[in-house]
Amino acid sequence: MTAQQSEQRPGGPATGPRTLAEELRSRSDEALAGLLRSRPDLLNPVPGDLTQLSARLSSRASALRALERLDRFTLQVAEALAAAPDGSPHTVVRNLLTGPARVKPHPGATALTPAERTAVTEALPGALATLRDRALVWGPDNGLRLVIAAREALAPTAANPGRTGLGPTLAEATVGMSPARLQQLLASAGLPPTPDPVTAVAALIALLTDRKRCAALLADAPEPSLRLLERLVWGPPTGTVPDATRAVTAEDARSPVEWLIARGLLLPSSPGSVVLPRELALHLRGGRSHRAVEPAPPAVATGAVRDPAAVDGAAAGQAHTAVRVVEEILDLWGLQPPTGLRAGGVGVRDLKRTAQAVESSERTAAFWLELAYGAGLLAPDGEADEHWAPTPAYDTWLQQPVAVRWSALAAGWLAGTRVAALTGTPDGKGKTRAALGPELDRTLAPSVRRAALTTLAALPPGSTATADALSPALRWHRPLRGGPATAEGRDLRDDLVEWTLHEAELLGVTGRGALSSPARALLDGRDPATVLAPLLPMPLDHVILQPDLTAVAPGPLLTPLAQALALCADIESKGGATVYRFTAESVRRALDAGRSAADLHAFLEQHSRTPVPQPLSYLVDDVARRHGVLRVGAASSYLRCDDPALLAEVLADRRSADLRLRLLAPTVLAAQAAPDTLLATLRVMGYAPAAESADGDVLITRPDSHRTPPRTAPTPVPDGPPTPDDALLGAAVKAIRAGDRAATAIRREPAAGAGRRPGGPPAPAARQLPRTVAAETLAALQTAVLLGERMWIGYVNAEGLASQRVIDPVKVEGGFVTAFDHHSDALKTFALHRITGVAELDDSA
Repeated sequence: MTAQQSEQRPGGPATGPRTLAEELRSRSDEALAGLLRSRPDLLNPVPGDLTQLSARLSSRASALRALERLDRFTLQVAEALAAAPDGSPHTVVRNLLTGPARVKPHPGATALTPAERTAVTEALPGALATLRDRALVWGPDNGLRLVIAAREALAPTAANPGRTGLGPTLAEATVGMSPARLQQLLASAGLPPTPDPVTAVAALIALLTDRKRCAALLADAPEPSLRLLERLVWGPPTGTVPDATRAVTAEDARSPVEWLIARGLLLPSSPGSVVLPRELALHLRGGRSHRAVEPAPPAVATGAVRDPAAVDGAAAGQAHTAVRVVEEILDLWGLQPPTGLRAGGVGVRDLKRTAQAVESSERTAAFWLELAYGAGLLAPDGEADEHWAPTPAYDTWLQQPVAVRWSALAAGWLAGTRVAALTGTPDGKGKTRAALGPELDRTLAPSVRRAALTTLAALPPGSTATADALSPALRWHRPLRGGPATAEGRDLRDDLVEWTLHEAELLGVTGRGALSSPARALLDGRDPATVLAPLLPMPLDHVILQPDLTAVAPGPLLTPLAQALALCADIESKGGATVYRFTAESVRRALDAGRSAADLHAFLEQHSRTPVPQPLSYLVDDVARRHGVLRVGAASSYLRCDDPALLAEVLADRRSADLRLRLLAPTVLAAQAAPDTLLATLRVMGYAPAAESADGDVLITRPDSHRTPPRTAPTPVPDGPPTPDDALLGAAVKAIRAGDRAATAIRREPAAGAGRRPGGPPAPAARQLPRTVAAETLAALQTAVLLGERMWIGYVNAEGLASQRVIDPVKVEGGFVTAFDHHSDALKTFALHRITGVAELDDSA
C-alpha cells in the first residue's frame, strides 16, 4: 500500500482531496514553505516530490515531534478528532469540546458559561488552521482527517487512555469476539438479532450513541452498577475483574459488574480486566471529550508591582556584580588552574575553593562557572594533564565596557543548554554530577528560559511573578514538552522555571523579581548593552588610602585600576565599597610580577585622593629592600646571596632543616628541594627571595600567564533540526515541485520497440524510469533541441543517486546536454553517459 493510499478512509465526503498528497499539491508555495519551516525535520533530506513529503508527514517520529509543539487547546482539538470517527465535520469536534448545547454536562466536568462556549467556538478555527498548516489534519471542514501517525498516537485505548481518559470504541473492543457472544449482548440489551457480526456491532453502537435509548437502558441499571460506571467515566476506563472474558447473560448476572458485562456496557480488554466503551463514556460525560477545555492560556498571578526605575537600578547593580564576580573567578583560575576530572568537569574541592573566594554557595559558584564557560571565557586546555583556565577570549572580554561584557554573558546564558543547578545532583547511576561536567546539558533549557522571561515581559512593567505562577501558562503553551516527571509530580520544566528566575536575579536580567529593560531588549533581539550602559554606575579612577594599610574604593573601579590594585593588595571586604589591605605578602607579589618600589609609589600617588600614608610607604620600601637579596635557582636548587652573614643565618635556622642546605661557597647554598619549595619555605621564614634564571637574571612571575589555546564557546545541544532560512526553504519548495511535476507528468507511449535493447525486454510503461540505449538518447535530445520540446529524463549523478527530471534541452555537444532543469529551476549541464533514458512529455502535460 502506498503512502497516499494509506491516508484514504472509506466513507469520506465526495468533495475535497482524496489523499494528503493531493491536498499538498493544492497548496501554494508559501504554504509549503510554512509547513517545512514548522516541521524542519522533513528537510533531511529534501523530499523528491509531494508523495515522498506526504509519506514523511505520516511517519510516527515526525508526527510526534509536531504534536510536541502544539499548545494545549490545539492539542485538545487534535485529541477530540482522534476520539471522533475519521472524516468527522468540525461541528462534531466542537461538540466534543463543549458538549451539545441541549445536553446537561456531567457533574465532574467543568461547566462552561455561554461566554466560555463562545470562546471555544471562536478559537476552534485557529486551532484547526494550525493543524492544517502543519499537515497534522487534512480534508475539508466537513470531513476532517488526522494523519495516521497522529491518530495512532492520540487515539485513546484501554492500555493508553491518554489525556482524554477515554477507552476504545465498541468496535475496537469487540475485535475477536465470537458471533454467538455478540448475539448474547444484543439479546441482553433488548435488541433484535442480526445476521452477522458486523451488523451486530453496528446495532450496539447505534444503541450507545442514541441518547434516549441509552438513557432508557441505564435507567434500569442497579444503583451499584451506575456507581461503578461513575468511577470509570473520566478515566482510567479499565477495571480488574476475574475471568472477564466469560459469557454472562442478563439472566445469569448476579453482581453489578456482571449486569454491565451482560449488556456490553463493559467489555473485556484482557482475561482479567474490562473497559468502558468510548461511546458509553461520551454519553455519561454529556458528550464531552475533556473534563476541562482551555481555549486560552491561564492568566499569570502577579505579585508585588515594583517601580520600573527601581527595577532597572537593582538589575544594573546586579549586572555589574555579575561581571565583577566572573572576572574575579577567572583571575583566580588563571593563577591556580584546577585539574579537570577524568570524566569531565572539576572536583568538589575546587568548587568549594571557588565558592569561598567569591563568598557564595557552591551552587551559585557553579552558576558563575557555567556562565563563563557558556560565553567562551573558560575552557579545558586539552593537555594530557588537563586543567581549566581562562581562554584568550577572556583577555579581549576584559577590554570591553561592562555593558558589553554583561551582554555576552546574558546572551550565552539565554541560548545555552547547560543547567548549572544540576551540579551536585545524582545522575541515573547515582553518581554526583560535577561542576562543568558533560551531563549538565538539557535541550529543554533554552526554550523554557525564553518562555519564562517572555511571559514576564508580557506583564505590566515592574510586575513580579513566582515560578508557581508562571508554570501553568508555560504548560499551556507546550503541554507535551515538560520533560521527565519526578515522584512529587513535578517535571523538569517546573524545575527549570524556578532555576531560571533564580539565575536571572543573580545575573541582573531581573531586578527585585521584575524583568529589567536590558532584558527586554535582549528578548526582542535588540542590543541590550545600549540600554544597560546608562544604568550602570560610572567606574572610578581613584581610591582612598588610609593609615591602617587599607584602601577604600567607594564604587566600581576601572578594570585596569582594579587589576593593578588586586596585584599589590588583598580584597578584605566587598559591597558598595570595596576594601583592599596592603600586606608584606601582597607587596612582594607585585614585586615578583616585575614592579619596582618606585613603580608602586607612583601608582599609589596617582590614584589616591588622599596623601599616601607614611606606614604604607614604609611597608613598600621595607619589602622592596629585602626583595631579591636572596636568589633561588635550580641545582636541584641553590640559594645565592652577596651577604655571607645572611646565608649563615639561613643555614643556622632550624626551620630550614627540611631543605637540607649545604654551603658550597661563602655566597652559595645548595638545597635538596625544588626551587618552588625553596622559595615557599624561605618566604614562610620571613625572607623575600627572588627566583633567577640560569643566566642569573631575576624571573618575573605574572599572575595572568595561564591561558588555554584558542577555544570557542560550547555549542548548545540542538533540540531537533534547526529552523531553515528563507533561501533553503525556497530552494526546497522548488525542488519538491519540480520532482512532483516529473513524477506526475503524462508521458507519451513509446513507439513499438522503442527503448528496447536488442534481445531485451519490452519498453517500460509510462511513469517508470525510462531506459533507452545511448544512440536513442542522443537522437531524442537532438530532436528536442530542434523542435523546442520538453523531455523527461532519468539521471544518475556522480554519487550514484538516481533521479527523474523534466528538462528543456538547449544544446547537445561534446558528450553533454545543456538544458533548463525544472527540478532546480536553473540552467544545468548533464553528462550524456549518466542519462539512463529519455521520454517525451505529453503535449497536454
